[in-house]
Amino acid sequence: MNPWPELAYPQWRETAATLQLWTQMVGKIRLSLTPWLNHSWHVPFYITARGLGSSPIPIGTELLEFEFDFVAQKLVCRASTGVQRVIALAPQPIADFYAQLMAMLADIGVTVAIDTLPSEIANAIRFTDDRVHVSYDPDAAHRFWRVLVQADRVFKLFRTGFLGKASPVHFFWGSFDLAVTRFSGRRAPPHPGGVPGLPDAVVREAYSHEVSSAGFWPGNDTFPEAAFYAYAYPEPPGFRDAAMPAGAHFETALGEFVLPYATLRQAGEPDKLLLAFLDATYVAAANAGNWDRGDLECVLGAVGKPRAIN
Repeated sequence: MNPWPELAYPQWRETAATLQLWTQMVGKIRLSLTPWLNHSWHVPFYITARGLGSSPIPIGTELLEFEFDFVAQKLVCRASTGVQRVIALAPQPIADFYAQLMAMLADIGVTVAIDTLPSEIANAIRFTDDRVHVSYDPDAAHRFWRVLVQADRVFKLFRTGFLGKASPVHFFWGSFDLAVTRFSGRRAPPHPGGVPGLPDAVVREAYSHEVSSAGFWPGNDTFPEAAFYAYAYPEPPGFRDAAMPAGAHFETALGEFVLPYATLRQAGEPDKLLLAFLDATYVAAANAGNWDRGDLECVLGAVGKPRAIN
């Protein structure tokens, strides 16, 4: 059985839109309650054994935690006081889900105000007013999570081969993608901003330093295909001309290297192909950008073996 399940964007487009909006509601709650961390690392979710989790969120002297459970198909809210509440993941208008979520928080004594306008989505409708997005296919959401499980473990292995500053492997609910980022250690020129639904100050802080970033996203209406991606900021001259593994290419419209998910699924050794893509795109950024690779890199980590120091 192929551990990388089928995930054709057109077949679950409506569910993807609903799920992204649900994750944004919970993500904005985390954003509103958590002190700012560099590169917005205080807002993402993380892959769990059952879905997507927020990790603990401070609420006074206690902790709050959310998990989208794609096995039992429910949103679970837990507090360190011992309180737990759930909301079923089922077809319903976005406005109704939002009302349930806010009522649940009020019931457990959590007061929070969020911006109800979705982020990074063109022509967005406020959560309170959205009765357009109502679809939810639990099987599709479960398959999406299973893809994230596979990508998460390969990304984490890739992350072990870098000594410099690197992000966790995390899921950004704004752009709806799983990502891992390496940093050269040098400051970057100010980002021009202009990302729809995202303040320029947030974008500029996120890209304050040079990066080589890679990830997975399920597709959108502009690029209706699940794919792995990689980019460099700032993009150094010659970056997009670097050789890539078979099946990967530079997508000019996106300004990123892309490895279609369907290509990966058909590969004889998907993990090996994905690692090759991650490594090739990083090397392209590091070489073209004159990163100090000798000080930044190490061999991939092995279970139970401390990294050798020369």
